[in-house]
Amino acid sequence: MSFQPFVPLGGIAGWRFLQRSQDVQFQAFNAAPVMAREADTFLARIGEIRSAADLVADRTVLKVALGAFGLQDDIDNRAFVQRVLADGTKADDALANRLSDKRYRAFSAAFGFGPGAVPLTGRRDEMEGIVARYRAQSFERALGEQDESMQIALFAQRELSGIAAGSSRETTKWYSVMGLPPLREMFETAMGLPRSFSQLDLDKQLDVFRDKLQRATGSADIGQFADPAAVEKVTTLYLARAQIRDLSAGLSSGATALTLLRAAG
Repeated sequence: MSFQPFVPLGGIAGWRFLQRSQDVQFQAFNAAPVMAREADTFLARIGEIRSAADLVADRTVLKVALGAFGLQDDIDNRAFVQRVLADGTKADDALANRLSDKRYRAFSAAFGFGPGAVPLTGRRDEMEGIVARYRAQSFERALGEQDESMQIALFAQRELSGIAAGSSRETTKWYSVMGLPPLREMFETAMGLPRSFSQLDLDKQLDVFRDKLQRATGSADIGQFADPAAVEKVTTLYLARAQIRDLSAGLSSGATALTLLRAAG
């Protein structure tokens, strides 16, 4: 039986446990024969794949490719995936650029099958990077089966600093965060926003996000998260509010407060 990552507690206490044990758990998870076999198969075959049609025709390669970007649920939507890859990302009307979930754009760009692009599948270093992403995403997904908030926290640790440190304009960074479902979930929860918030006009959402982040951290800029300490601060805020939300789903407000007071004691 393969190793399954775990945390014994939820919330911040569980996060601290995961931070201490993550390296050991990650190594044990990725030592499983099935993980090694999928990685080896991908690297053995990807160099011969020269088109979007070739990629979606190989199920193991497609599984690793999609899983590296958290898009594994699309493995049976081959026509859609092929279109995302074949359109590339250079044209404004490319499918990946028109989708609100920005993981599709990163997925398409990673393989370079679009018009006028040079396929990247023959570049070993790039494809090893895809495998590394697949291993990380698979670990996070397995952990999320036990505690989704931990999966989101790990995703943020891996992705948020990179967005923050990029050379894009601040507004573009915000739209990148808003276009990645795990980061959107983190920020909505950390800022205490309701589920219906996503129904607002996009520009209005941005204004609210910036205002809420300013109140929580003293800055409205995503650029602050180039500092790992800032990422950790918003992560712990998210985990605390996610735990309160989850407790509140099954308890009255009074019982929730009593539970938290007992935990604090």
